Amino acid sequence: MDPSLAIKQYIVREFLPDIAPEELDDDYDLVDNGVVNSLSLLPIINWLADRYDIPIDDVDISMNDFLSVAAIRRFVSRTARERVPALSEN
Repeated sequence: MDPSLAIKQYIVREFLPDIAPEELDDDYDLVDNGVVNSLSLLPIINWLADRYDIPIDDVDISMNDFLSVAAIRRFVSRTARERVPALSEN
């Protein structure tokens, strides 16, 4: 499954239940619109760690990595490349 779709499905299921994943734009500002904040960040990080096998203790995390679905996808791709340098983005 495309990471963007999986991320959208998670965000909608957990934080925006009144919209469909297809309605969530990749560049919608999750922070400015109050979807992601310091309290909601931990469950998102844990979900990403479980879903994409990201060793969270070994990764630098910034709120900028969670501004949008596109930013989260870049975070996932970046951390995957750091773990396996030969891994390319899909």
